[in-house]
Amino acid sequence: MKTRKRPRRTGRITLVGGGPGPADLLTLRAVKALATADVVYFDRLGPTRDLAELAPHAMFVDVGKTPGHHKVPQEEIQGRIVDDARAWLHVVRLKGGDPFVFGRGGEEMAAAVAAGIPVTVVPGISSAIAVPGAAGIPVTHRNVSHLFTVVSGHAPLEPHEYRHLAGLGGTIVVLMGVGTLPSMVAGLRLAGLANVTPVAVVERGFSHTQRTTTATLGSIVNAASACRNPAVIVIGEVVSVAGGAGLAAADFLPGQDAGRALPEIATPGAALPKKARQPA
Repeated sequence: MKTRKRPRRTGRITLVGGGPGPADLLTLRAVKALATADVVYFDRLGPTRDLAELAPHAMFVDVGKTPGHHKVPQEEIQGRIVDDARAWLHVVRLKGGDPFVFGRGGEEMAAAVAAGIPVTVVPGISSAIAVPGAAGIPVTHRNVSHLFTVVSGHAPLEPHEYRHLAGLGGTIVVLMGVGTLPSMVAGLRLAGLANVTPVAVVERGFSHTQRTTTATLGSIVNAASACRNPAVIVIGEVVSVAGGAGLAAADFLPGQDAGRALPEIATPGAALPKKARQPA
């Protein structure tokens, strides 16, 4: 009697965009990937409160970054997810927003390909569009703006980049740019963008503490002095659309699952709780 050999399991990596935070903004494909994960490496922005339910069989490793502080360097993250996949695990790399929009997903995909590891990309809703929407601000609007540019706010731009942005028109969306807001404003003003251009800073999008601060390019630095990341900055005439329609940000903000317990997670270098660990 012949016995059929069971197919050998292969490890794999799935790069998942977690969207702007709430679990119900994950795609169906993202939910399926998490449900079959053996280990989830996650960032601080994304649906972290629901991980225990979304990935019931997985171990969790916190590799989140904050501005100016990367507790696990990017190269080490890439090495860890590859090593886990080589150990026949399904590794989910969960990121806030979309993995290919300032998420360094391209680097992680390249590391997987170089190691010969199967890799799949699951797109996510980018905060560049969703968070302004949660504040009632469309990034495009008929007869107002037919284009938008997304900019990383981690570092000041070069003079020619400010000139390009100011001359292009439309809407400018800046991610994680509270710390560099003064230089962004100064650069755009020097490049010719009008002081009266509307600006909004939307903090903590889709959370129960979401807050929107609006002003003009000439006054936003003072108006937003108390604002902190995570935040999305919107520069352009679209900022006036919601206010002109008599709508408030609260009209666009869905109910929150406030108070849900965080899953047990692994923080590199710390004692590991049950069902979480650091890769060897």
